[in-house]
Amino acid sequence: MQLDDQRLHILRQKITESLRIQRDSREAVPYIDAANVLGDICSRQNHTIFARRGCGKTLLLHHSTLRLNDQSDTIRTVYLNCEDFKRHSFPNVLIEIVDALFHELETHLTGWFGRKRRSRALIKEIRTNLAQLKAADDNTDETVRFVTSSERSSSLTGSLGFGRERVVDSKLGASNSTTSKAETERTFTRHQEKIRALDMHLPHLKQLLREFFTLSASVQSVFLQIDDLYHLRKSDQPFVIDYIHRLCKDLPLYFKVATLRHASSLYIDREGQPIGAQERHDYQPINIDYTFADFPRTRDQNRKIFLEFGKLAAIDDDDINDLFKGQGFDRLVMAGGGVPRDTLSLFLEVLGTVQSQGGDR
Repeated sequence: MQLDDQRLHILRQKITESLRIQRDSREAVPYIDAANVLGDICSRQNHTIFARRGCGKTLLLHHSTLRLNDQSDTIRTVYLNCEDFKRHSFPNVLIEIVDALFHELETHLTGWFGRKRRSRALIKEIRTNLAQLKAADDNTDETVRFVTSSERSSSLTGSLGFGRERVVDSKLGASNSTTSKAETERTFTRHQEKIRALDMHLPHLKQLLREFFTLSASVQSVFLQIDDLYHLRKSDQPFVIDYIHRLCKDLPLYFKVATLRHASSLYIDREGQPIGAQERHDYQPINIDYTFADFPRTRDQNRKIFLEFGKLAAIDDDDINDLFKGQGFDRLVMAGGGVPRDTLSLFLEVLGTVQSQGGDR
């Protein structure tokens, strides 16, 4: 197959259009399920998907929605992307996320739950209450000054009583730890009144949801897909997940969070009180990251993705494999760090260079 073959132009177009997965995109390649995670994510259980950017977290969420729509009339999904709420202040960002959930339910009310006046009235009541709560004033930040002074004090006392090398290590560790705690305290104390109002409203909100599902003739469960959680401030994340977890508990409502592990804080202990959701207790982790710790697995996963794109361009597997000489594909995967998006992007760059030079592969 020559590089000027029309099928290669189609392949290039298909890969380019799929480098960023968009909502409701049906032409993207299917999720390559190497570890049966698709079956897990489609089950009635809370999950958090961990992986680097470009490993397929969003694709997994969207593909699971397509699978559920094809196989079940009793489960529906609601997709929210936290990038839409980036830099929004807490706790209003939490109110906006919860309101976005009910906006999606309201949008699909007739198709999912049938024409019932009471269902529409319940949704309207919930969204009205949330709008009023969002418009309410936040509490003053009087207690924040005390927390900030504690932060400075702790970073100094943490460095006493050690030798020179350990002074540096201890000081940095104490400062980072205290700063993180102070950020969490600041988030909590500054908006304590609005958080308290949200907490007081939660039992009533769950009661309305329970009635909402009781009125439904077909839909029995809803999966709340929260993508790219890491776009929210790290100090806000445990409070957001804490509320979502409590909202879902004892209801046919399940959260499916996708995020970066190193940029996420889903659980903290605040003065002996757990805040957030704890791994393997409140949700099950799904790790879809592929690293060089198992290079053959990572390489094979990327190869399967290339072959799927080949099918979209009517190129058979042998011709896709023939695009690479010797260890060419292995080197491409290594250059992309094992991340499918980076590997595909590098392939497009190399392909474009060779085509522009009119050379052979």
